[in-house]
Amino acid sequence: MYFLDDDQWQRIDEYAERLKRRIVGVVRRAIDRLGPAEVAFGCGRATFAVNRRNNPERDVPRLREQGLLKGPVDHDVPVLAVRKNGRLRAVVFGYACHATVLSLMQWSGDYPGFAQMELDRAHPGAIALFWAGCGGDQNPLPRRTVELAQKYGRELAQAVDVSLKGSMQPLDGELRSIYEEIDLAFAELPTREQLQKDSQSQNRYIARRAQLLLERIDRAGRLSPTYPYPVQTWRLGSKVLMVILGGEVVVDYSLRLKHELGPGPVWVAGYANDVMAYIPSLRVLREGGYEGERSMIYYGQPTVWSEHVEEHIIRTVHRQAERLGFAAGVR
Repeated sequence: MYFLDDDQWQRIDEYAERLKRRIVGVVRRAIDRLGPAEVAFGCGRATFAVNRRNNPERDVPRLREQGLLKGPVDHDVPVLAVRKNGRLRAVVFGYACHATVLSLMQWSGDYPGFAQMELDRAHPGAIALFWAGCGGDQNPLPRRTVELAQKYGRELAQAVDVSLKGSMQPLDGELRSIYEEIDLAFAELPTREQLQKDSQSQNRYIARRAQLLLERIDRAGRLSPTYPYPVQTWRLGSKVLMVILGGEVVVDYSLRLKHELGPGPVWVAGYANDVMAYIPSLRVLREGGYEGERSMIYYGQPTVWSEHVEEHIIRTVHRQAERLGFAAGVR
């Protein structure tokens, strides 16, 4: 979908291969260093995430001051602490919000990176890792300055530290997991005639998508009506359920799954195993807008998702949770 020359594509491919090798190397070193540890779960709170669909960015400071921010949010900060002989060795934490404070054309970890730096300084010798939640429709607002990215990073790190210093739930050593790819359905697919018309669009992204989809039809004879969508669950000990979803998942999913699979701890993460598009809830899909509709153009997907998408994903998570021993409402 992007308009890059051959040299730029080569640089991307080389970077991807280098990154892959480094990640595999890190995993190997971690396996070589496996040893006994105490693991515990906690949950803090940070409030800088704002539902971007319901609150105009320029109005957020005023709306926040007046207590009039609208739309669903998930301000939980789930925390997993790993200690050895009482000393913190690693901490994993999450938050449901885009890491888009900055718009610089430079490498940056944005607010999660600043949170990691704060935690690294506060806990020498420990490794801090961030896991993005269901923040597809959540932005850190206001934004666009380094100072704000640092501020939100400090707020997030403080939320993690509150958990680390509080009463965390010890976990036993059992880890179980389930992974599957489900056929997530698109809505009605475009015809060749529609794509040929779109290929002449003045909008270069619409035209580019149409050209790529026409090439796909020429190769495969058709467009696939579904996408192989990854759904994964982990059981951490006997108490914590982690739900791991692909794509840019909107906040409705984490709120619904925590409500339906509680009252015990449920950690819902997005952007995992594959990022193919935004994953709207039925509410967001029917409302349309960027997350529910327009973003599919830039991801090169043939059309919007089917209205059955939310229920398909939720049913899959429930089925996996039951197989792991976590029946809905029973923990």
